[in-house]
Amino acid sequence: MRIESEIKKWGNSLALRVTGIMAELPKFKVGTKVIVDVTDEGFTVKPATPEGRGFRFPYSEEALLAGMTPENAHADALAEPTASEFGD
Repeated sequence: MRIESEIKKWGNSLALRVTGIMAELPKFKVGTKVIVDVTDEGFTVKPATPEGRGFRFPYSEEALLAGMTPENAHADALAEPTASEFGD
């Protein structure tokens, strides 16, 4: 989708208003952290979240740990660090 807009003066800076579908489609709202990729041709603004970077974890931590108990977590199979690994 392409939207024509206009860059305006905002104090000593330039500003581009993010309105309507420009905010709704990427789910921007007040306080949304963004990543701005700048090139000679312009810039691209994306949410600074895992979803905005094109990656989404398929499971939540809660879902991954559901049903875990000390018996099925295999804590007994963990390696014990040596003194040299602690810098001693």
